[in-house]
Amino acid sequence: MAFSLTWLADVLTDAGLKVAEQPGWRTRGYGDVGKIVGVICHHTAGPLKGNMPSLGVITNGRPDLTAPLAQLGLGRDGTFYVIAAGRANHAGTGNWHGITTGNSSFIGIEAENTGVANDQPWPPVQMDAYQRGVAAILKHIGSPATMCAGHKEYATPPGRKIDPTFDMNDFRAKVATIMGGAAPPLLIPAKDDQNRPTLRRGAQGDLVKDLQTKLNIAPADGIFGAYTEAAVRQFQLAKQMVPDGIVGPKTWAAL
Repeated sequence: MAFSLTWLADVLTDAGLKVAEQPGWRTRGYGDVGKIVGVICHHTAGPLKGNMPSLGVITNGRPDLTAPLAQLGLGRDGTFYVIAAGRANHAGTGNWHGITTGNSSFIGIEAENTGVANDQPWPPVQMDAYQRGVAAILKHIGSPATMCAGHKEYATPPGRKIDPTFDMNDFRAKVATIMGGAAPPLLIPAKDDQNRPTLRRGAQGDLVKDLQTKLNIAPADGIFGAYTEAAVRQFQLAKQMVPDGIVGPKTWAAL
């Protein structure tokens, strides 16, 4: 049975972000969430190399902590990995604006970063996606930017957690700016250098037919649906690209 947060992928996609839905995410969780009121930001403290090397741990848990460990992972290239639609073990004991039910009331985002000096500053594309993703989620649930907390702010006793390493007041100010409609343009190109538009699920037309032909999809009906998206992800994996299912400049070039 699917859990409550099945809207996550669509909300992030509609915000123009790169999204990689993980197999089984809609039914993953140790039970369902309650009323979601905000977001808690984390960093993984994982390996230095790789885009999202902590994905397996977040998805499958640790010997001392039941999976999943967050609903979302955020890669260094700004891709959101959608991991779970149910409750996740990300918050622990804490308090934010009087709310102490962290795992039931907040969506957890684990962004890939070691948390130490060798991984600073954060990549601009990752920070931009982090802010836009949080803004999109908060707008969807009807909460203000103040309902975004760093794990280091939520966790009790104070000092129990240090993540994320960036300034949360500055982060919230930028989230508020995005929510207010005054954000800078998206970093994801709308077209490649041959004027081919970025394609994703929902696109239709002759260019989609061309894409389907290149991917050996028959019949090539010109409709970018779930089957075409799956074929794009498979192609991207084979080319050692981020399998986000979006045909942007890098995927067009590889095709």
